[in-house]
Amino acid sequence: MSAGKIITLEDGGELVWVEEWLSPEEANATFQALMTEVPFEQKEIVIAGKRILQPRLVAWIGDENAVYTYSGVTNKPLPWTAMLLRLRKRVEETCAQPFNSVLANLYRNGVDSMGLHSDKEKELGKNPVIASVSLGATRRFQLRYCGKNKPADNRDFELSNGSLLVMRGTTQHYYRHGIPKQPAIFAPRINLTFRRILPGR
Repeated sequence: MSAGKIITLEDGGELVWVEEWLSPEEANATFQALMTEVPFEQKEIVIAGKRILQPRLVAWIGDENAVYTYSGVTNKPLPWTAMLLRLRKRVEETCAQPFNSVLANLYRNGVDSMGLHSDKEKELGKNPVIASVSLGATRRFQLRYCGKNKPADNRDFELSNGSLLVMRGTTQHYYRHGIPKQPAIFAPRINLTFRRILPGR
């Protein structure tokens, strides 16, 4: 992977954080293009047996066979947009890792959020590499240790416009991550999490 801050976590987890992966001009242009190209929608998910609306807008995009099931919903991919194809190539070059899908999240303001969770669905394989690109408003990213080592290895990051955060190793097994509510933020944010779905898992 190209230059970035490598952060070693407990139990074999690892992060790579590139704070200025895109220049401000590139990030702003990418944000505007995605707001036009991506058909974001608010979907229902199943949490603790109850169907609720996700507290953000989403779009699942990828190769034809990159079907992904999470929170009780099976997502069939929409086709790649021109901008997402360009970003995919650049992320793959940075990470030296192939990706066949991306979950695009639109946080309309600081009230939109994502609860603490781990991305460890069977379609992702044993130790998935997940590359997260942030565009627009800076939002807090929480990483919470859920393994057995003490003291707990909890971390917060402020993910800014144009930054890239990569989770790899055993991170999804021993940590949960999320985006908390920040009501004082009124500007929108787009987050792109590139993944590799393993068909047939």
